Amino acid sequence: MADAAEIQGPSASPARRRLRRAGALLAGAPLLAGLLQLTATEPAQAAPADSVSVALDTMTPSAPTEDDTLTVSGTVINNGRQPVTGAHVGLRVGPLLNTRSAVDGIAQHPNDLRGGTGDELGDKYTEKFSKLVPGVAEHFSISVPVDELDLGKDGVYSFGVSVSGKTSARPWDQMLGIERTFLPWQSSEADTKSRTTVMWPLISSVHMTARTGAGERQTPVFQDDELAKEIAPGGRLAQMMDLGRDLDVTWVIDPDLLAAVDAMANGYRVQQSDGSSKAGSRENQDTAKQWLAGLQQAVAGKEVVALPFADPDLASLAHTGTSVTGSLSHLKDATDVAALTVKTVLHVTPTTDFAWPVEGAVDPSIIKVATSAGADRVIARSDSLRESAGLSYTPSAARPIGGGTTAVVADARMSTAFEGDLTKADSSTLAVQQFLAQSLEANVQKDEQRSIVVAPQRMPTASQAQAMATAVKALQDGNWSQPETLTGAANAKPDPDATSRIPSTSAYPSSLRKQELPRSAFEQIADTQDKLDNFQVILTDQSRVVTPFGRAINRGMSTSWRGQAAKADGFRADVLSYLDNLGGQVKLIDKSETKLSGRSATIPVTVQNNLVQPVGHLYLRLSSTQPTRLKIAGKAYDEQPVEVSGGHSQSVKFTTSANANGRATVLAQLYTEDGQEYGDPVSFDVKVTEVTPTVMLVIGGGVLLLVLAGFRMYTQRKRAAAHQAEEEGPDGAEADSGDGSGNPDDAGDRLSEEAGSPAGATGPDQPGDPAPDTAPESADPSGTGERVDR
Repeated sequence: MADAAEIQGPSASPARRRLRRAGALLAGAPLLAGLLQLTATEPAQAAPADSVSVALDTMTPSAPTEDDTLTVSGTVINNGRQPVTGAHVGLRVGPLLNTRSAVDGIAQHPNDLRGGTGDELGDKYTEKFSKLVPGVAEHFSISVPVDELDLGKDGVYSFGVSVSGKTSARPWDQMLGIERTFLPWQSSEADTKSRTTVMWPLISSVHMTARTGAGERQTPVFQDDELAKEIAPGGRLAQMMDLGRDLDVTWVIDPDLLAAVDAMANGYRVQQSDGSSKAGSRENQDTAKQWLAGLQQAVAGKEVVALPFADPDLASLAHTGTSVTGSLSHLKDATDVAALTVKTVLHVTPTTDFAWPVEGAVDPSIIKVATSAGADRVIARSDSLRESAGLSYTPSAARPIGGGTTAVVADARMSTAFEGDLTKADSSTLAVQQFLAQSLEANVQKDEQRSIVVAPQRMPTASQAQAMATAVKALQDGNWSQPETLTGAANAKPDPDATSRIPSTSAYPSSLRKQELPRSAFEQIADTQDKLDNFQVILTDQSRVVTPFGRAINRGMSTSWRGQAAKADGFRADVLSYLDNLGGQVKLIDKSETKLSGRSATIPVTVQNNLVQPVGHLYLRLSSTQPTRLKIAGKAYDEQPVEVSGGHSQSVKFTTSANANGRATVLAQLYTEDGQEYGDPVSFDVKVTEVTPTVMLVIGGGVLLLVLAGFRMYTQRKRAAAHQAEEEGPDGAEADSGDGSGNPDDAGDRLSEEAGSPAGATGPDQPGDPAPDTAPESADPSGTGERVDR
């Protein structure tokens, strides 16, 4: 078998084998050429995608109707290394988009050549360039009557601006770049229009400190002068006010912003790096007045929603703040003061029953905190409160979530359309068209009318605000939407099929959780509140301290601190430090050792008040640490009420009694009326130096000798006077005695006065009386080794 296998027939000759090989090569040549061409073609098709870029700077009108002329303009730039010849820019109308997801897909890849670009309109609506030089931008502008676009059914169409041309490497006409966007087409008034609510936020970062001037006006001190830039002509907040004036929007305002601008308008100071402050400029005051006047006009007749003062971070409160006692009370205070602030500054009554967590992200704990201060409507977002029933349309915003609370669910796609860098006209135009496309696409999903809410970022930049205003204006001029207030959206009939299930706490975005205020922030706030409570009870005018510090505490938990942890810590630390400084202005003056001669005496303790207002409701307690040796008012301690005028000191005197010689330590401490210690105690020693019996015997003997000597002198003079009277007789000359009455005792008295009275004699200023302990109302501290005599 092996042999048979080896001998199967005659083998081919060498010449025949060479012929077969040549034939195989000839037969495979076309296939090899095709493979080589395919390999070479793929990179060639991909390369032009980045060779020429197209920027669509303007597209007007954004939502055209039948009688309009659509005008698009922008720039093209050759990013390749070779010139592009025979170039032209053309317009392309793509297919009708049937879903909101399709809009998302084009928005994510606007420059993709492989997408559905549609056919070019033709040479009539193109702009030609003989050559596109590498790196050189060329401007284009093309206008086309809308009826030439051959649009059919109402809806959103893909719309592109492309550039085509030739290169030396590819010398045939080809599409080298494209910018795709959207063309909303609603030819006439829609049978059913969406009710669209656009929230227009006026919110800024924290600018005011807790510090105020000492005068009657309490001039506020600002951290910096950045707010003046925001409200100046061309500034972010100035543009927000000007743009919102002509729009049907709901103004959502942080009252702290109004309070800051109002304070600036009435005179303010700016904190310096060295701790001092300088007066704000008159120009900035005038700017603040103008901005407020303009805002008052802008909000007239519009709905105004007031957030809690300083826009507290609800998520941080829910996740970390509630574990610190008293944190939720600050949210209630911030809510209570919000309406009053807005009404005082803008002269309108705002709505205060809306809560707005960061980016509309909610969980059960956030809902609980948000409603704890009285808000019964929580602004959520559809990327947090996701639909779980597989709805093919966008439901109305209002969702009852239990307990009488309504979640107002903003549309995530429309709310986030204006985030990112919109400083370039191209990116701004794309954002506007995407916003309008999502709005129209949502409207055509269902014939039933629905309420759509747009909740943009809290602090849009000036360029973002401009794009938002352009889109809202086009939406209001369009044929498929009508404006609605936020309250109207919250009161609208909810869709029974829409989800109302609040996501779990674990579903809260980790990216947002990382930006929250830590527990230490709320502990610091609680410490500040405790010290403020202890300080305010001694003041006669508590509002001078409670108001600025209360608002500063609100600012310490502001949403604007997200992403600025170091600055937030610095702000809260400054508030606490300043409060400690003010509290320390009321204090006890240090005393040195006091010497007490005798068994009893009074000891003065001085209370100093360096505040501008009087203080009271204080008690000064003086305690003896050794009551067996030294008692205060007959017991271990005594206390007396204290009231001190602003900028003055008051000496409070305590009666002491000593039982033995030696040194005893005394402790002075201020207390508030509720028994809380106030300030630091003052400790000093009292040295008792009791008079000994021997010394008393010597002193007593000396006094006795003086008395005997005086009596002897008196009797001698009496005898001398009597002897003289006997010698002169009854008819003798008149005696010079007394006042002429003839009474010999008068002369003796006069002689006694001339000679001087001995120690211990009677009279109003007897040397034996004790000297005063200290000058009344003395503010001077006791000197070293001061002596308190009895």
